[in-house]
Amino acid sequence: MRNIRLLVQYEGTRYLGWQRQKHAGNTIQGRLETLLSRMCGEEVELIGSGRTDAGVHAAGQVCNFHTNCTMSPEEMLVYINRYLPEDIAVKEVSEAGPRFHSRLNARGKRYCYRVLNSAAPDVFWRRYALQVHGKLDVEGMRLAASYLEGEHDFKAFTSAKKGKKSTVRRIDSIAIETDGELLNFTFTGNGFLHHMIRILMGTLLEVGSGKRAADSIPGLIASGSRRQAGELAPAKGLTLIEIYYS
Repeated sequence: MRNIRLLVQYEGTRYLGWQRQKHAGNTIQGRLETLLSRMCGEEVELIGSGRTDAGVHAAGQVCNFHTNCTMSPEEMLVYINRYLPEDIAVKEVSEAGPRFHSRLNARGKRYCYRVLNSAAPDVFWRRYALQVHGKLDVEGMRLAASYLEGEHDFKAFTSAKKGKKSTVRRIDSIAIETDGELLNFTFTGNGFLHHMIRILMGTLLEVGSGKRAADSIPGLIASGSRRQAGELAPAKGLTLIEIYYS
């Protein structure tokens, strides 16, 4: 049986996230599985590198599926994109090794959260960036971000229910770059918890708006208390950029 790897892009605005749901059909995984099953003439189960929330976008989601389909990767690419809606696209189709697993083999991820720091809206960024009206302290947010880098227990930065799974993760870097009124927050790490980046963003924006001191971050991490962290930032500003493999 062949193992096929896909590189997928999507605008998440009108979808209920990546993961297929029993009582809600409008998910990325659900849409792709329906199409792939029709293409292959057999039921296809798609494995994603991770789940993105409702409204979150992706430029480089990786997934794979097993099939007996005899179509070439090039033929699959043409077929898939012919029938996908305009807000989902498959950029690459390739043969993967028999043991490749898009989630279990992932070694790191890169996300970008975009903020439009402007009093006036920008219609071209309305679906992809959070608008913040007041002037943000970029250097203060960079200092706060430096405390978040490294390996920590990020229990305070997840909405996941308490369980046995570890909440320790490693953030390799948080880069904050300015492009006019647009701020790009790029998070690179070995993995992220449920809602982790959006809660990190809510916390950093509190620092940027003067509601929280940058040097309060170590104490917040140590507390492990979700209540002490910032609000959950809106999904529309977040994009999955890339998945890293060995």
